[in-house]
Amino acid sequence: MTDPAQSSARVGAVIIGRNEGARLVACLASFPGWVRPLVYVDSGSTDGSVAAARAAGAEVVALDMAVPFTAARARNEGFARLRELGEPEFVQFVDGDCRMQPGWIEAASDFLEARPEVGVVCGRRREVHPEASIWNRLCDAEWDTPPGEARACGGDALMRVAAVAAVGGYDPRLIAGEEPELCVRLRQAGWKIWRIDREMTLHDAALTRIGQWWKRTRRGGHAFAEGAAMHGAPPERHWVAETRRALLWGVALPLVALVGMVVTPWAALILAAYPLQALRLARRYGWERGVFMLLAKFPEAQGVLQYHLNRLRKRRARLIEYK
Repeated sequence: MTDPAQSSARVGAVIIGRNEGARLVACLASFPGWVRPLVYVDSGSTDGSVAAARAAGAEVVALDMAVPFTAARARNEGFARLRELGEPEFVQFVDGDCRMQPGWIEAASDFLEARPEVGVVCGRRREVHPEASIWNRLCDAEWDTPPGEARACGGDALMRVAAVAAVGGYDPRLIAGEEPELCVRLRQAGWKIWRIDREMTLHDAALTRIGQWWKRTRRGGHAFAEGAAMHGAPPERHWVAETRRALLWGVALPLVALVGMVVTPWAALILAAYPLQALRLARRYGWERGVFMLLAKFPEAQGVLQYHLNRLRKRRARLIEYK
């Protein structure tokens, strides 16, 4: 286990947020004192987040909100400031609505130290209040992925500074899916991504309404489509299957059934594919998650179509916010 006394200048952190309030205070307090510098990137907060971050000893980067905001841009600006302050060996990226789990950074640092071919290591993110709503529970289940070598990480991960710098950081144009896209380029550059069997962060999704779930899932569909457009060619095939499934279940089957029923009422039988698919998913994931994985294809398809419509119109995508 990493000796904190010998860890000075080895691990820094970049935290991004807006109006996170008490959640940001808890996030900053969850870092061990030897993780420095802490860089907090604020995107126009009006709740005292900037003052709270400075009081906690964090370096604050206030984004110019005249420039279109993306989380990727925020992480890049925080990363640049981190390197100006001393360039640690590793950087922990985390969202301001998360808290670090005790022992995570020590374990993740040890893993990167022992595996020089690994550029990114992540662990188990958990929802802090899964009991509060079905939407929170779905988030918690979504993050329960198996340990081992992975293709991508989420917003919380410990990364090797040299690896992130070598590939140019995050793509600031992306409104979602920036971490998997970064991982594509890292893997193409020869780095490995690993998920270890260790508690990493507690996240406060605060999802209480179906409209929030719909927007979050629509954003996921947008990320699928944009990721496939960027890296969908072989051998990567980044998010090609996810995009096709969204369009199949969210657009193609209902459309074919509706058009077919103009010719014959028997075309309605096409819709029987939905309960059959729900049953198949439920056997693997349980009824709650299985049903909503299927229902998610409708907002995902909306996100896919939104991306392609913006692309045809040559319009910049707007941020899809659910909180």
